[in-house]
Amino acid sequence: MDIETPAALIDEARMAGNIARLQGHLTSLGVRLRPHVKTSKCVEVAHRQQAAGARGITVSTLKEAEQFFAAGFSDVLYAVCIAPDKLDRALTLIRKGCALTLLVDSITAAEAVVTKGRQANQRFEVMIEIDSDGHRSGVQPEAPELIAIGRTLEAGGATVKGVLTHAGSSYDLDTPAALQALAEQERALCVRAAERLRAAGIACPEVSIGSTPTAIAAQHLEGVTEVRAGVYVFFDLVMSNVGVCTPQDVALSVLTTVIGHQPEKGWVIVDAGWMAMSRDRGTQRQKIDYGYGAVCDVDGNAIDGLIVSGANQEHGIVARRDGVAEPGMVERFPIGARLRILPNHACATGAQYPAYLAVTPAGDARPWPRFQGW
Repeated sequence: MDIETPAALIDEARMAGNIARLQGHLTSLGVRLRPHVKTSKCVEVAHRQQAAGARGITVSTLKEAEQFFAAGFSDVLYAVCIAPDKLDRALTLIRKGCALTLLVDSITAAEAVVTKGRQANQRFEVMIEIDSDGHRSGVQPEAPELIAIGRTLEAGGATVKGVLTHAGSSYDLDTPAALQALAEQERALCVRAAERLRAAGIACPEVSIGSTPTAIAAQHLEGVTEVRAGVYVFFDLVMSNVGVCTPQDVALSVLTTVIGHQPEKGWVIVDAGWMAMSRDRGTQRQKIDYGYGAVCDVDGNAIDGLIVSGANQEHGIVARRDGVAEPGMVERFPIGARLRILPNHACATGAQYPAYLAVTPAGDARPWPRFQGW
Protein backbone atom coordinates (compact mmCIF):
# COMPACT_ATOMS: atom_id res chain seq x y z
CA MET A 1 0.00 0.00 0.00
CA ASP A 2 1.34 3.41 -1.00
CA ILE A 3 0.01 5.12 2.14
CA GLU A 4 1.87 7.40 4.53
CA THR A 5 1.95 5.89 7.99
CA PRO A 6 0.60 5.72 10.58
CA ALA A 7 -2.87 5.57 9.06
CA ALA A 8 -6.25 4.34 10.31
CA LEU A 9 -7.67 1.71 7.98
CA ILE A 10 -11.23 0.42 7.80
CA ASP A 11 -11.66 -3.03 6.30
CA GLU A 12 -14.94 -2.45 4.45
CA ALA A 13 -15.81 -6.13 4.17
CA ARG A 14 -15.32 -6.78 7.88
CA MET A 15 -17.30 -3.66 8.78
CA ALA A 16 -20.17 -4.69 6.50
CA GLY A 17 -20.26 -8.09 8.17
CA ASN A 18 -20.33 -6.52 11.63
CA ILE A 19 -23.16 -4.18 10.67
CA ALA A 20 -25.24 -6.98 9.13
CA ARG A 21 -24.71 -9.26 12.11
CA LEU A 22 -26.12 -6.95 14.78
CA GLN A 23 -28.81 -5.47 12.56
CA GLY A 24 -30.07 -8.95 11.72
CA HIS A 25 -30.04 -10.05 15.35
CA LEU A 26 -32.03 -7.06 16.62
CA THR A 27 -34.47 -7.16 13.72
CA SER A 28 -35.17 -10.80 14.61
CA LEU A 29 -35.90 -9.67 18.19
CA GLY A 30 -38.34 -7.03 16.97
CA VAL A 31 -36.54 -3.86 18.06
CA ARG A 32 -34.95 -0.89 16.32
CA LEU A 33 -31.22 -0.36 16.24
CA ARG A 34 -30.15 3.22 16.94
CA PRO A 35 -26.37 3.07 16.43
CA HIS A 36 -24.05 5.10 18.61
CA VAL A 37 -22.00 7.06 16.09
CA LYS A 38 -19.42 8.21 18.65
CA THR A 39 -17.36 5.16 17.68
CA SER A 40 -16.73 6.23 14.10
CA LYS A 41 -17.70 9.94 14.07
CA CYS A 42 -17.89 9.34 10.34
CA VAL A 43 -20.83 10.08 8.03
CA GLU A 44 -19.80 7.38 5.54
CA VAL A 45 -19.93 4.73 8.25
CA ALA A 46 -23.29 5.95 9.55
CA HIS A 47 -24.75 5.88 6.05
CA ARG A 48 -23.89 2.18 5.83
CA GLN A 49 -25.51 1.49 9.19
CA GLN A 50 -28.61 3.36 8.03
CA ALA A 51 -28.71 1.49 4.72
CA ALA A 52 -28.65 -1.81 6.64
CA GLY A 53 -31.77 -0.85 8.57
CA ALA A 54 -30.74 1.34 11.51
CA ARG A 55 -33.22 4.03 12.55
CA GLY A 56 -31.93 7.28 14.03
CA ILE A 57 -28.55 7.78 15.64
CA THR A 58 -27.13 8.16 19.13
CA VAL A 59 -24.49 10.80 19.86
CA SER A 60 -22.31 11.66 22.84
CA THR A 61 -21.47 15.27 21.96
CA LEU A 62 -23.43 18.17 20.53
CA LYS A 63 -20.80 18.52 17.84
CA GLU A 64 -21.69 15.01 16.69
CA ALA A 65 -25.36 16.03 16.66
CA GLU A 66 -24.57 19.14 14.60
CA GLN A 67 -22.32 17.37 12.11
CA PHE A 68 -24.63 14.43 11.53
CA PHE A 69 -27.71 16.66 11.29
CA ALA A 70 -25.90 18.73 8.63
CA ALA A 71 -25.30 15.45 6.77
CA GLY A 72 -29.00 14.59 6.77
CA PHE A 73 -29.48 12.61 10.01
CA SER A 74 -32.43 14.32 11.67
CA ASP A 75 -33.44 11.82 14.41
CA VAL A 76 -30.76 12.29 17.06
CA LEU A 77 -30.54 11.09 20.66
CA TYR A 78 -27.97 12.97 22.75
CA ALA A 79 -27.21 10.22 25.25
CA VAL A 80 -25.26 12.25 27.81
CA CYS A 81 -27.09 14.09 30.57
CA ILE A 82 -27.52 17.66 29.36
CA ALA A 83 -25.53 20.39 31.09
CA PRO A 84 -27.63 23.56 31.58
CA ASP A 85 -25.10 25.69 29.71
CA LYS A 86 -25.56 23.51 26.59
CA LEU A 87 -29.31 24.01 26.33
CA ASP A 88 -29.02 27.06 24.06
CA ARG A 89 -26.89 25.07 21.64
CA ALA A 90 -29.38 22.20 21.72
CA LEU A 91 -32.23 24.66 21.14
CA THR A 92 -30.48 26.05 18.06
CA LEU A 93 -30.30 22.56 16.58
CA ILE A 94 -33.96 21.86 17.31
CA ARG A 95 -35.05 25.10 15.68
CA LYS A 96 -33.15 24.16 12.56
CA GLY A 97 -35.32 21.06 12.30
CA CYS A 98 -33.34 18.45 14.21
CA ALA A 99 -35.47 15.99 16.19
CA LEU A 100 -33.07 16.11 19.13
CA THR A 101 -33.84 14.14 22.28
CA LEU A 102 -32.17 15.21 25.53
CA LEU A 103 -31.28 13.15 28.61
CA VAL A 104 -31.51 13.86 32.35
CA ASP A 105 -31.09 11.82 35.52
CA SER A 106 -31.86 14.35 38.26
CA ILE A 107 -34.54 16.80 39.33
CA THR A 108 -31.99 19.62 39.05
CA ALA A 109 -31.31 18.82 35.40
CA ALA A 110 -35.01 18.39 34.69
CA GLU A 111 -35.73 21.80 36.22
CA ALA A 112 -33.06 23.40 34.04
CA VAL A 113 -34.63 21.87 30.92
CA VAL A 114 -38.14 23.04 31.74
CA THR A 115 -36.95 26.52 32.73
CA LYS A 116 -35.21 26.92 29.39
CA GLY A 117 -38.26 25.49 27.64
CA ARG A 118 -40.55 28.08 29.21
CA GLN A 119 -38.17 30.92 28.40
CA ALA A 120 -37.82 29.81 24.79
CA ASN A 121 -41.39 28.55 24.29
CA GLN A 122 -39.95 25.16 23.35
CA ARG A 123 -41.29 21.75 24.33
CA PHE A 124 -38.13 19.65 24.72
CA GLU A 125 -38.27 15.89 24.22
CA VAL A 126 -36.46 14.24 27.12
CA MET A 127 -35.48 10.76 28.24
CA ILE A 128 -34.64 9.78 31.81
CA GLU A 129 -31.46 7.79 32.34
CA ILE A 130 -31.78 4.63 34.42
CA ASP A 131 -28.95 2.96 36.33
CA SER A 132 -29.23 -0.74 35.53
CA ASP A 133 -25.83 -1.96 36.75
CA GLY A 134 -24.08 0.66 38.89
CA HIS A 135 -21.67 1.35 36.07
CA ARG A 136 -22.00 5.09 35.67
CA SER A 137 -24.91 7.52 35.89
CA GLY A 138 -28.68 7.25 36.06
CA VAL A 139 -31.48 7.02 38.61
CA GLN A 140 -32.41 3.74 40.24
CA PRO A 141 -35.52 2.19 38.64
CA GLU A 142 -37.30 1.87 42.01
CA ALA A 143 -36.24 5.27 43.35
CA PRO A 144 -38.97 7.82 44.22
CA GLU A 145 -36.83 10.37 42.36
CA LEU A 146 -37.70 8.68 39.06
CA ILE A 147 -41.35 9.69 39.36
CA ALA A 148 -40.39 13.14 40.63
CA ILE A 149 -38.20 13.72 37.58
CA GLY A 150 -40.99 12.61 35.26
CA ARG A 151 -43.52 14.89 36.94
CA THR A 152 -41.10 17.83 36.91
CA LEU A 153 -40.66 17.42 33.16
CA GLU A 154 -44.36 16.99 32.40
CA ALA A 155 -45.51 19.81 34.65
CA GLY A 156 -42.89 22.09 33.14
CA GLY A 157 -44.04 21.52 29.58
CA ALA A 158 -41.45 18.98 28.42
CA THR A 159 -42.28 15.63 26.83
CA VAL A 160 -41.14 12.50 28.64
CA LYS A 161 -40.13 10.49 25.60
CA GLY A 162 -38.95 7.47 27.57
CA VAL A 163 -36.23 5.85 29.63
CA LEU A 164 -32.70 4.92 28.67
CA THR A 165 -29.98 2.75 30.17
CA HIS A 166 -26.48 1.52 29.33
CA ALA A 167 -25.08 -1.61 30.96
CA GLY A 168 -21.46 -0.60 30.55
CA SER A 169 -20.31 -3.15 33.11
CA SER A 170 -20.75 -5.71 30.31
CA TYR A 171 -17.21 -4.77 29.25
CA ASP A 172 -15.97 -6.51 32.41
CA LEU A 173 -17.53 -9.87 31.53
CA ASP A 174 -16.25 -12.68 29.32
CA THR A 175 -18.68 -15.59 29.32
CA PRO A 176 -21.93 -16.05 27.35
CA ALA A 177 -23.88 -16.87 30.52
CA ALA A 178 -22.75 -13.72 32.32
CA LEU A 179 -23.44 -11.54 29.28
CA GLN A 180 -26.91 -13.01 28.81
CA ALA A 181 -27.70 -12.46 32.49
CA LEU A 182 -26.63 -8.83 32.34
CA ALA A 183 -28.55 -8.29 29.09
CA GLU A 184 -31.69 -9.54 30.82
CA GLN A 185 -30.99 -7.38 33.89
CA GLU A 186 -30.54 -4.32 31.67
CA ARG A 187 -33.80 -5.05 29.86
CA ALA A 188 -35.85 -5.87 32.94
CA LEU A 189 -34.78 -2.86 35.00
CA CYS A 190 -35.31 -0.36 32.20
CA VAL A 191 -38.71 -1.85 31.41
CA ARG A 192 -39.57 -1.69 35.12
CA ALA A 193 -38.70 2.02 35.21
CA ALA A 194 -41.01 2.62 32.25
CA GLU A 195 -43.81 0.69 33.95
CA ARG A 196 -43.48 2.80 37.10
CA LEU A 197 -43.69 6.04 35.12
CA ARG A 198 -46.75 4.83 33.21
CA ALA A 199 -48.42 3.71 36.43
CA ALA A 200 -47.90 7.25 37.75
CA GLY A 201 -49.72 8.63 34.72
CA ILE A 202 -46.58 9.74 32.88
CA ALA A 203 -46.38 8.76 29.24
CA CYS A 204 -43.21 6.80 28.52
CA PRO A 205 -43.39 5.42 24.97
CA GLU A 206 -39.71 4.56 24.48
CA VAL A 207 -37.49 2.06 26.30
CA SER A 208 -33.93 2.38 25.05
CA ILE A 209 -31.18 0.03 26.20
CA GLY A 210 -27.83 -1.07 24.97
CA SER A 211 -24.16 -1.77 24.96
CA THR A 212 -22.47 -3.81 22.24
CA PRO A 213 -21.99 -6.91 24.46
CA THR A 214 -25.55 -6.93 25.82
CA ALA A 215 -27.04 -6.13 22.40
CA ILE A 216 -25.33 -9.20 20.97
CA ALA A 217 -26.08 -11.40 23.98
CA ALA A 218 -29.77 -10.51 24.37
CA GLN A 219 -32.08 -13.50 23.99
CA HIS A 220 -35.35 -11.54 24.04
CA LEU A 221 -36.23 -7.86 24.37
CA GLU A 222 -39.83 -7.77 25.54
CA GLY A 223 -40.86 -4.24 26.43
CA VAL A 224 -37.87 -2.64 24.69
CA THR A 225 -38.37 -0.36 21.70
CA GLU A 226 -34.78 0.30 20.65
CA VAL A 227 -31.20 -0.78 21.27
CA ARG A 228 -28.13 1.43 21.12
CA ALA A 229 -24.67 0.07 20.37
CA GLY A 230 -21.55 1.64 18.94
CA VAL A 231 -18.30 -0.30 18.87
CA TYR A 232 -19.93 -3.26 17.09
CA VAL A 233 -19.36 -1.47 13.78
CA PHE A 234 -15.58 -1.93 14.09
CA PHE A 235 -15.14 -4.18 17.15
CA ASP A 236 -11.77 -4.19 18.91
CA LEU A 237 -9.56 -6.31 21.17
CA VAL A 238 -11.52 -5.49 24.33
CA MET A 239 -14.64 -6.85 22.62
CA SER A 240 -12.69 -9.90 21.52
CA ASN A 241 -11.71 -10.58 25.12
CA VAL A 242 -15.33 -10.06 26.21
CA GLY A 243 -16.20 -12.81 23.74
CA VAL A 244 -18.58 -11.08 21.33
CA CYS A 245 -16.18 -11.14 18.37
CA THR A 246 -12.79 -12.50 17.33
CA PRO A 247 -9.70 -10.52 16.29
CA GLN A 248 -10.57 -11.51 12.70
CA ASP A 249 -13.78 -9.46 13.01
CA VAL A 250 -11.99 -6.23 13.96
CA ALA A 251 -12.51 -3.82 11.06
CA LEU A 252 -10.29 -0.95 12.28
CA SER A 253 -6.51 -1.19 12.23
CA VAL A 254 -3.51 1.11 12.16
CA LEU A 255 -1.12 0.73 9.25
CA THR A 256 2.47 1.19 10.43
CA THR A 257 6.01 0.98 9.05
CA VAL A 258 9.04 -0.75 10.56
CA ILE A 259 11.67 1.91 11.32
CA GLY A 260 14.24 0.01 13.41
CA HIS A 261 15.22 -2.95 15.56
CA GLN A 262 16.69 -3.97 18.90
CA PRO A 263 17.78 -7.52 17.89
CA GLU A 264 19.12 -8.58 21.29
CA LYS A 265 15.74 -7.78 22.84
CA GLY A 266 13.68 -9.23 20.01
CA TRP A 267 12.15 -5.83 19.35
CA VAL A 268 10.88 -4.36 16.10
CA ILE A 269 10.38 -0.59 16.21
CA VAL A 270 7.45 0.90 14.25
CA ASP A 271 6.17 4.41 13.63
CA ALA A 272 2.89 3.85 15.50
CA GLY A 273 3.28 4.93 19.13
CA TRP A 274 0.60 5.93 21.58
CA MET A 275 -0.31 8.97 19.50
CA ALA A 276 -1.35 6.56 16.75
CA MET A 277 -2.86 3.81 18.92
CA SER A 278 -4.05 5.94 21.88
CA ARG A 279 -3.04 5.29 25.48
CA ASP A 280 -6.02 2.99 26.06
CA ARG A 281 -4.83 -0.21 27.71
CA GLY A 282 -8.26 -1.74 28.11
CA THR A 283 -7.03 -5.31 27.63
CA GLN A 284 -4.54 -5.02 30.50
CA ARG A 285 -7.08 -6.30 33.03
CA GLN A 286 -8.58 -8.91 30.72
CA LYS A 287 -7.65 -12.53 30.02
CA ILE A 288 -5.32 -11.56 27.14
CA ASP A 289 -3.22 -8.42 27.46
CA TYR A 290 -2.47 -7.10 23.99
CA GLY A 291 -0.30 -4.21 25.18
CA TYR A 292 -1.08 -1.33 22.83
CA GLY A 293 -2.45 -3.59 20.10
CA ALA A 294 -2.23 -6.93 18.30
CA VAL A 295 0.11 -7.19 15.31
CA CYS A 296 -1.08 -8.33 11.88
CA ASP A 297 0.56 -8.58 8.48
CA VAL A 298 -0.15 -5.92 5.88
CA ASP A 299 -3.27 -7.81 4.73
CA GLY A 300 -4.74 -7.85 8.23
CA ASN A 301 -3.96 -11.45 9.18
CA ALA A 302 -2.98 -11.80 12.84
CA ILE A 303 0.63 -12.78 13.56
CA ASP A 304 0.35 -15.14 16.50
CA GLY A 305 2.06 -13.99 19.68
CA LEU A 306 3.12 -10.50 18.54
CA ILE A 307 1.82 -7.34 20.19
CA VAL A 308 2.83 -3.72 20.55
CA SER A 309 4.34 -4.30 23.98
CA GLY A 310 5.38 -0.72 24.64
CA ALA A 311 4.85 2.72 23.18
CA ASN A 312 6.25 6.22 23.28
CA GLN A 313 4.67 9.16 21.54
CA GLU A 314 5.75 8.18 18.01
CA HIS A 315 7.48 4.82 18.57
CA GLY A 316 5.87 1.44 19.04
CA ILE A 317 7.72 -1.67 20.21
CA VAL A 318 6.61 -4.89 18.52
CA ALA A 319 7.59 -7.96 20.52
CA ARG A 320 6.35 -11.35 21.62
CA ARG A 321 3.60 -11.21 24.20
CA ASP A 322 5.47 -13.72 26.39
CA GLY A 323 8.57 -11.49 26.46
CA VAL A 324 10.85 -14.05 24.78
CA ALA A 325 13.47 -12.39 22.54
CA GLU A 326 12.73 -14.24 19.32
CA PRO A 327 15.69 -14.43 16.91
CA GLY A 328 15.36 -13.47 13.26
CA MET A 329 13.08 -10.48 13.79
CA VAL A 330 15.33 -8.22 11.67
CA GLU A 331 15.06 -10.55 8.69
CA ARG A 332 11.39 -11.27 9.24
CA PHE A 333 10.42 -7.60 9.55
CA PRO A 334 12.99 -5.48 7.70
CA ILE A 335 13.04 -1.69 7.80
CA GLY A 336 10.31 -0.38 5.53
CA ALA A 337 8.04 -3.40 6.00
CA ARG A 338 4.37 -2.69 6.67
CA LEU A 339 2.24 -4.10 9.48
CA ARG A 340 -1.26 -3.52 10.77
CA ILE A 341 -2.10 -3.10 14.46
CA LEU A 342 -5.54 -3.97 15.85
CA PRO A 343 -6.64 -1.53 18.59
CA ASN A 344 -7.64 -2.18 22.17
CA HIS A 345 -10.44 0.38 21.92
CA ALA A 346 -11.68 1.37 18.48
CA CYS A 347 -13.25 4.63 19.69
CA ALA A 348 -10.02 5.84 21.27
CA THR A 349 -7.79 4.84 18.37
CA GLY A 350 -10.12 6.36 15.78
CA ALA A 351 -10.06 9.62 17.74
CA GLN A 352 -6.36 10.04 16.91
CA TYR A 353 -7.07 10.59 13.19
CA PRO A 354 -8.82 13.24 11.05
CA ALA A 355 -9.83 10.59 8.50
CA TYR A 356 -9.95 6.87 7.89
CA LEU A 357 -8.84 5.07 4.76
CA ALA A 358 -11.57 2.62 3.77
CA VAL A 359 -10.01 -0.42 2.10
CA THR A 360 -12.08 -2.54 -0.29
CA PRO A 361 -11.51 -6.28 -0.84
CA ALA A 362 -9.71 -5.31 -4.07
CA GLY A 363 -7.24 -3.25 -2.06
CA ASP A 364 -8.47 0.19 -3.11
CA ALA A 365 -8.32 2.82 -0.36
CA ARG A 366 -10.60 5.85 -0.12
CA PRO A 367 -10.50 8.61 2.51
CA TRP A 368 -13.51 8.87 4.80
CA PRO A 369 -13.38 12.04 6.93
CA ARG A 370 -14.18 11.91 10.61
CA PHE A 371 -14.53 14.82 13.01
CA GLN A 372 -13.23 15.63 16.45
CA GLY A 373 -14.11 17.91 19.32
CA TRP A 374 -17.21 18.67 21.36
